Order: sequence, then structure tokens, then C-alpha cells
Amino acid sequence: MRIRPATSRCLTMIRKAQSDRSTRMRRTYNTCFAFYLLFAGAPLLFGQNSSPALVKRPSHALKISYGDLVEVKVFDTPELSGKLRVDDRGMLTLPLAGELRISGLTAEQAGREIESKLVSTDILKDPHVSVTVIEYATQGVTVLGEVKNPGVYPLLGAHTLLDLISAAGGMGPNAGKAITITHRDQPDKPEIVKVETKPGSTADFNIDVSPGDTIIVSHAGIVYVVGDVGKPGGFQIESNTRLTVLQAMALAQGANRTASLNSAKLLRNTDDGREELSVPIKKILYNKAPDQAMSDGDILFIPGSAVRTTLNEILPAVASAVIYRVP
Repeated sequence: MRIRPATSRCLTMIRKAQSDRSTRMRRTYNTCFAFYLLFAGAPLLFGQNSSPALVKRPSHALKISYGDLVEVKVFDTPELSGKLRVDDRGMLTLPLAGELRISGLTAEQAGREIESKLVSTDILKDPHVSVTVIEYATQGVTVLGEVKNPGVYPLLGAHTLLDLISAAGGMGPNAGKAITITHRDQPDKPEIVKVETKPGSTADFNIDVSPGDTIIVSHAGIVYVVGDVGKPGGFQIESNTRLTVLQAMALAQGANRTASLNSAKLLRNTDDGREELSVPIKKILYNKAPDQAMSDGDILFIPGSAVRTTLNEILPAVASAVIYRVP
């Protein structure tokens, strides 16, 4: 390892201080030794390059699409230059040269196509064209579903799924664990991302999002367990998760001793109105009846044996119930 001149002089002073027992020289020894560790020993302890590696983010070149406003500059030919808008067919109408399709091309590629067009139409022999996109009309990403501020957000440059969710104000309190990304160039192949519940994990969010994509955050269904149970409230479930009556009771910490298990009711909203179903919980516990599946919006009511409660009296309790997220 190459030793710097300042470090070499410091080593000489350290050897001299070791042979001298005076207080002044001891202080010089301590200072030089600390200097040596800082500038010479650091590469040995932390490696020659201790700076953290930079993570290269995915990038994509923005492509011109219909409705975009571009500025075409032909060198030393102002009569062929100007601001032009791409029509709904993806065509650009050039002065004298006519129409040219530039939809789906980058600004650099569009410049080369315009140069070829000017040469092929015998307008210029050696043109030099630069194209600048002034206004992107279709370079937005639509964020829908369970986010705080759904809408269309402009996307200029490389961004990930986490960037777009953050721009929409974050996920709402009723958001599910599934996020669907539909790419504009592959609308029939949507990509489903499972949100990781572990703290600090953003691996699934590092997906590159392109202009024109649509992001939909799923809605988590809620089932309610009220009445004479340990922890009445609402419990969130995923849209593709089937929660049974016994599982819902387990989330509510079971029924109390005073609960009337044979009088349990299941309220369910249907297209024809509210439906009331009897649930024989006692028989289900003894495996004498099948465990019934619950759907989004279902209300499981377990009355108490001491106090008689009607179904109309439990609806206010459902409206003010605490919502718990199922891990």
C-alpha cells in the first residue's frame, strides 16, 4: 500500500515519541497515532472504497404519442421549423414535406425520421433536425382504487410503483394487499403485486411504471362480528380470501360464557335486500353442521342469553365498530 508523505512524516514522529518518555512527546504520539488510523488505517478497516453502492434505477425513454406538442428545429432553416402537434392518428404535418408518423418514437428518433423525410422529398440535401417535446398529452399514469387521492399523475422520467402510490397520497385505510398494474402496451396481461406486510420491505414496490399504465389498489372486504363476544368489531379480509364463521369468531376472541350460540344470526346484503340466516354455531363447533363462509359486508350477530337484543339494536354498534386489519 502506498503511504502518503504526511502519513510517512507522522510515522517518523511516532517512532521518535516512543523513545521519548516526556509528556509533550507523548501527546504528539497520541495525536499522530490517531491521524495515522484515520487516514492510513481506514482503507484497511473499511476497504479501499467505503462509499455505499448506488442503486441504478430503471429508466425508459418517453415516446411521442397522439396529442403531444413538439418543437421541430431545422438548422439554418426557420421556415421549416416550428411548434407542431401530433394528431389523433399519430401523424405530424411538416411544412412542405407533408405528413410523417412519429407516434411511438422518441424525440431523437423523430428527429432522424424528419431528416430522412426532408432528404427523400428533395427539400434539403443535408438537414440537421432537433425535436423537443414541449407538452406530453398522454404521459400520465392513472391511479385508482383504495388511495387517498385517485387521479391521473404525469410521469416524466423513471418512477416506480411506490412513487406513484406516494403521489396519490398513499394507500387508504381499507386498501387490500393486491395492486394491479395494467401496462398500456400489454393491456391483456395485467401484473398483480402483493404488498408485503413486513416493516421496511419495499421489494415489491420497485417495479418500473411506464406512461399510460393504470394502477388499481384493491379494496379489502370487511366482516363484522358483534354481540356477546370478546372483541366485537369489523375485520378486514382480502377479496379472494374466504373467511368462515368460526374463523370470524376466533378473530373476535370467541364468544363469552353468557352468549346464546344457538340464536346466532348472519345478516347479508343481496340484490333483493337484506337476508337473515340462522347460524347453528354450537353444531358447527361439534362438527354436526358445515362451517358457513362469510362475504364482504356480512354481519355475524351472537346475542347474549341474559339480555334480549333485537337486530335493529345492533346496527348502530356496527356503524361505530372498530376495524381491525387481519395480518
